[in-house]
Amino acid sequence: MLVIQAFNYVDGLALGLVLQDIKLDLHLSDGQLGFLTGIAFALFYSVMGVPIARWADRGNRVTIIALTASLWSVLVALCGVARNFTQMLLIRIGVAVGEAGCIPPAHSLIADYFDRTERARAVGIYMLAGSLSPLIGYFVAGWLNQLYGWRVMFVLLGLPGLIPATIAWLTLREPRRQPRTGLEASTGAHPTTAKPSTATQLEAPSAEPSLRAVGVTLWANGTFRYLLLSFAVMTFFGAGISQWQPAFFIRSYGLKTGELGSWLTVIYGLGAMLGVYWGGQLASRCAANQEQRQLKFMAAAYSVFAVLSTFIYLAPNQYIAFLFMGIAAIGSNSIIAPLFAIIQTLVPPRMRAMSIAIIYLFSNLLGLGLGPLTVGLLSDASRSILGEESLRYTLLSLCPGYLCGAWLLWRASRTVTRDLETLEIPSSSDNRENEYVVKGNHGAA
Repeated sequence: MLVIQAFNYVDGLALGLVLQDIKLDLHLSDGQLGFLTGIAFALFYSVMGVPIARWADRGNRVTIIALTASLWSVLVALCGVARNFTQMLLIRIGVAVGEAGCIPPAHSLIADYFDRTERARAVGIYMLAGSLSPLIGYFVAGWLNQLYGWRVMFVLLGLPGLIPATIAWLTLREPRRQPRTGLEASTGAHPTTAKPSTATQLEAPSAEPSLRAVGVTLWANGTFRYLLLSFAVMTFFGAGISQWQPAFFIRSYGLKTGELGSWLTVIYGLGAMLGVYWGGQLASRCAANQEQRQLKFMAAAYSVFAVLSTFIYLAPNQYIAFLFMGIAAIGSNSIIAPLFAIIQTLVPPRMRAMSIAIIYLFSNLLGLGLGPLTVGLLSDASRSILGEESLRYTLLSLCPGYLCGAWLLWRASRTVTRDLETLEIPSSSDNRENEYVVKGNHGAA
């Protein structure tokens, strides 16, 4: 699942790296590029994530992951044949539909495989895909583009994604389709680690909560609302800024995509890996079952990241800018594992995929959809005054917005203990679906 997630990220990274080349080849404005990478993609990615997650909460998550991974791999390759803005737009919409089927089912599966104490560490390992993807999305894509052009690059990046999709189909197992034994019920062992018992009953279809029950339960959870808003805000500024960073270095410092891709691979590959790994490890080792403490750490780390980000665009040369990018990458990625682990702990198991889909629905519509578009429009609007440096000052002006996301994380730390107490959550290794009970008037599961 980590490898599939890495391929899921590669497409967006590679697209950001070659925006300037696509702009010149297809004769597009920054506003059109912002629309292409922003709302046009995010609208379908977000909206399609909801029905796919609904399917994941009741169906075979392995099948969903394998099928959607195959779909987006083929469509990424087709990006290389686009001849105009309309063709590229339609292909990117198809890519969005395919990629919508990756993250919610995967998080739901992980939550079934690992208990509360280990969940942050497990999610951290899965989210290391963010550090693996720059190796392909920046380094390989950068040199492929420089040597062969962006069209060949997309073909060579897309088709290999069919390999992990096929492996997933053949090797991953859906826990819901495995009978549980008496040993698993008492120890929480994964169904594939013990011999099944014929006396064990499989999960009843009637356990599926209604869509209304999902909405009522999640909305009643104050911490979930804060995390949803926080992730949306962070995605708005993060996606808007990061999608345009390669174009900034190309315009302001004249870097080629091969050299730039190599730098970004080290910065985001190593920085993301250290941040995600340390974040998950610290949460599991130093604050296991202490979600309030985890959220306070996340708020502090993200505040430091917000301050450091401004120096990227004030740096006198690209090397100092790269240094601040590396430090900021560690800080921003340190919150990823505990954030998603807390979300999965906050909600009943039959709502896990839907909770992730709803998080991504809002964050992608507001963040991924409007972030790159906002940057493109602001850059176009200020070009007459600032010239080629318009993009630099647009990115700089958006960096303080990260502090709003940090404030929302801190607000979540004040409500998380109360909201966790509304669920009877086992603190031992048993995290099976029938062990959760929603208490009070916070919804039904």
